[in-house]
Amino acid sequence: MARELERNVLGRRIADHRAKQGWTQADLAERLGVSRVTISHVEAGMSYPGERTVTLLAGLFKLEPHELVAGTAYPTAKADRLPVVANRYTEAEQQVALCESDLAWISRGPSLYGDQRLAQWDVALRRLVQECDRHDRDLVDGCHGKVRRALDERSAG
Repeated sequence: MARELERNVLGRRIADHRAKQGWTQADLAERLGVSRVTISHVEAGMSYPGERTVTLLAGLFKLEPHELVAGTAYPTAKADRLPVVANRYTEAEQQVALCESDLAWISRGPSLYGDQRLAQWDVALRRLVQECDRHDRDLVDGCHGKVRRALDERSAG
């Protein structure tokens, strides 16, 4: 019985992190490339996720894999095979952060390369929004809107 409760600690932890993100089980399953039933079974403590899934979950929740499974009954043999770190950002999140940095730099004043860099971001974000999943699309669209406004302002001024 105690082992069952420990097992469910990981499932509840995953469910709590998922809920904090505002995702359904189907949303999380889509991001991980697994079925919704798989997520349901993990959250209910009926099964343990594999090392790949734990690593992806940790990244989505902005944790390290060992942080996610710490204090649970996750099998030691599996935990020993977990990577020390997980990628915490999607490609879209990383590109938007880089673009935001460039926008801040460009807004500081005239630059020989500002117009060129904005044009490059315009093309890159247009391509990225077609490639990213629906969860990142709003993020990329919002950044692309800022780039378009900056281009319009520079051409008007």
